[in-house]
Amino acid sequence: MSVLDQFRLEGRRALITGGTRGLGLEMARALAEVGAEVIVVGRDGEHLQAAVAEFSTIGPNIHGLQADLDSGEAAERMCAEALERFAPIDILINNIGGRRVQTPTEQFSLAEWQKLIDLNLTQMFVCTKLIGGAMLPRKQGRIINISSICAFVAGKLVQGGRSYETAKAAVAMFTKSVAADWAQHGVTVNAIAPGTFLTDANRRWIREKPEFQAEIDATVPMGRMADPREIAGLTVYMASEASSFMTGSVVVLDGGRLLW
Repeated sequence: MSVLDQFRLEGRRALITGGTRGLGLEMARALAEVGAEVIVVGRDGEHLQAAVAEFSTIGPNIHGLQADLDSGEAAERMCAEALERFAPIDILINNIGGRRVQTPTEQFSLAEWQKLIDLNLTQMFVCTKLIGGAMLPRKQGRIINISSICAFVAGKLVQGGRSYETAKAAVAMFTKSVAADWAQHGVTVNAIAPGTFLTDANRRWIREKPEFQAEIDATVPMGRMADPREIAGLTVYMASEASSFMTGSVVVLDGGRLLW
C-alpha cells in the first residue's frame, strides 16, 4: 500500500455528530472526499437536508440522521437508531458541542451548568460507549473527539461560566483514558483541539463585535483565524490507516496560539 493509499477510506462507514455546519461540515466533507460512507447527525432538519444534498455531489453514500444531542438520553436514542440502521460503524467523530452562554460563574445556575456539560461531554461519553463499544468485538475502529485549546487555557476574550473549558478539558482526558483501555482491542481514540476558526458562528460574532477578529488575530502567531477547511487533512489522517500507531493523542490545531 502506498503512502497516499493509506489515507483512502473506501469501504469504511463514518458517523459524525454536528456534521451539518462549521467544522463538522468540513470534516464530513473530507471523509466523503476520500471515499467513506458518511452518516451526518444534526439537530436542524433544514441544515441536515442541505448538507446531505451537498455531499451527494461527492458520492452516493451520504446519510442524514436528525437528533438533538442535548442530553445523555437523547444520545442513547440516536446511537440506537444509528446502530440499527447503519452498523457496522468504523469511524466515530464526536464533534457536537458549544459555549452558547457567557454567564459569570457566580451567576451560573446548576441547571444551565448541567445542560452545557451534557452538551459538550455527556453525549460524547454515550456515543463513545455505544458506537465505539460496538467496534471492540471487530478489533478495529477510529474515534476522534473534538476538544479545544480551551482545554488548556481559559482565555480572556470570552469569559463566563467556564463550563465549556471544563468540559473540553475533560474531553481531552477522557480521550486518553479510553485510548489506554481500548488500544488492546484495535480501536484508536484521539482528539483534535482546535483554536479559533472562521466558522459561520464566529462570522456572526464578528458582525456583532467587529473588534473581535483583530483581538483574536493578535493572539495567534500566524496572525489569523483558521479557515474551517484547514481541519480536513488532520481529520482524514486520524480516521485512516495512516494513523494506525497513534492513540491517546490530543493534537492542537491553533496557528501557534498556545505558544504565547
